[in-house]
This record gives sequence, C-alpha cells and structure tokens, in this order.
Amino acid sequence: MAIQVDVVTPEKMIFSGEVDMVTLPGTNGQMGILRGHAPLLSTLDIGEIVLHRREGNEYIAVSGGVVEVRPDKVTILADVAESSAEIDEQRAQAALERARKLLAENPPPQKMPEIMASLRRSTLRLKVARRRAGRRTTAAPRFEGEGENH
Repeated sequence: MAIQVDVVTPEKMIFSGEVDMVTLPGTNGQMGILRGHAPLLSTLDIGEIVLHRREGNEYIAVSGGVVEVRPDKVTILADVAESSAEIDEQRAQAALERARKLLAENPPPQKMPEIMASLRRSTLRLKVARRRAGRRTTAAPRFEGEGENH
C-alpha cells in the first residue's frame, strides 16, 4: 500500500505523490517509512531522500528541516531540497572543489563546521545528480557521525 509524501521548501513544493516507501536522513540516523508507520516528528540532517516507487526511485538532496510522519502521510518541511533533475552537476562539482581547497588551506577551527557542511552538501548534490544519470558515484569522504545511529 502506498503512502502520500509531500516534500516542501520555503520556496516551493519539490514533490507530492504516493510512494511505496520513503527513506530519509534523520539527525539520529536513516529512517525508512511505510504506510501505517507510527506517528513521528523528527529533524532532518544533510542527506538523501529516496522515494521508492515500482516504476523507479526518485532522489532528493536535503539539507536540514523537519519531518512529520502520520500513518497515511509523510510531510517533509526542508530547509533546502533539490530533486536530482534540478541539480546542476557542474555547479555542484565547482562547490566541492572550493570546499576542498578551503579545507586544504588549514582554516581556523571556527571555520571548520561551515567548510565541512559545504563539503557534505556538495558531495551529496553530486551523488544525487549522478543517480539520475545512472552513473556510479566516486568514493566520497566519510564525515564524523555519518552513518552512525546514536
């Protein structure tokens, strides 16, 4: 059975439709949501939303926000989100190179969180864009706390 999913940013509706399952990056780890899920309210991390559908998955890069889960609907209020079709791969690659350059210049400690967030966002955007194109992504750097359940 399908579940309704709405993905919204302050600027626009990114996605609205029924999916078989949605996976998303909660701040406490990856979550998978099916129809009938218990009610839940959670914050989102930088990561990938995957909308699982019989006809093929859709991918959305998200950078923060909140998700409300009800048994029949998932509402994602994202700070920033882009579908794979919206991502300019060349621009994302340029942002990644800028972040890597800043990191290589031994920045002061107070700049590190901003640079690391930029690195994570640009790496994520490239990953999502390449999924649309059907290409494998290159090995991405692992970040502190990434992939861990707390």
